[in-house]
Amino acid sequence: MESSSRTTESGKLTERGGGRRQATRQKLYEAAVTLIAEQGFSATTVDEIAERAGVAKGTVYYNFASKSVLFEELLRHGVGLLTASLSEAAERTAREGGSKVDALDAMIRAGLVFIDRYPAFTQLYVAELWRTNRAWQSTLMVVRQEAVAVVEEVLRDGVGSGELSDEIDVPLTAAALVGMVLVAALDWKSFQPERSLDDVHAALSRLLHGRVSGGR
Repeated sequence: MESSSRTTESGKLTERGGGRRQATRQKLYEAAVTLIAEQGFSATTVDEIAERAGVAKGTVYYNFASKSVLFEELLRHGVGLLTASLSEAAERTAREGGSKVDALDAMIRAGLVFIDRYPAFTQLYVAELWRTNRAWQSTLMVVRQEAVAVVEEVLRDGVGSGELSDEIDVPLTAAALVGMVLVAALDWKSFQPERSLDDVHAALSRLLHGRVSGGR
């Protein structure tokens, strides 16, 4: 997704621009993610999505060929926003003169902020990663790799500059870092909601500095 993405206090999967049709799609994304999180994909009907979004049923089919296409685009849209957030964190750190480990740390925080704002979407995304029989599985793998690739780029730059060890398995480490944030954040939201975002970030930051950078 483009770096023009933004978030709202209501936690909607939102980005700038696009006019009336984009606004309608935003309503449909939000309705779909809420309903599917509540009752599952199979149990959610197009009628319910339209009613929750406050639009006619025909509007759903005008924008998306089917419920499956809507959900596939929802996944693409949401992961695109996450990828943009990670990229922005890395770019901001570079502009401020930070190290590659600082960039990774900033990306961990950006991931936590995203999940804190969009917990229902994150739950759906993680659940769908484990389902291999969905029509949108190939799309999901592509957008997942786009998010992981942002982390891979920072790791490769760190290895190339000598800041990070050349023994690091870049693809696996990048996937592990993204997975760490997803799992830790879902555990936080589900079982330790009394913890603050700063608390969770501090814990993951210590893991990063101890394992990736080799610090104490």
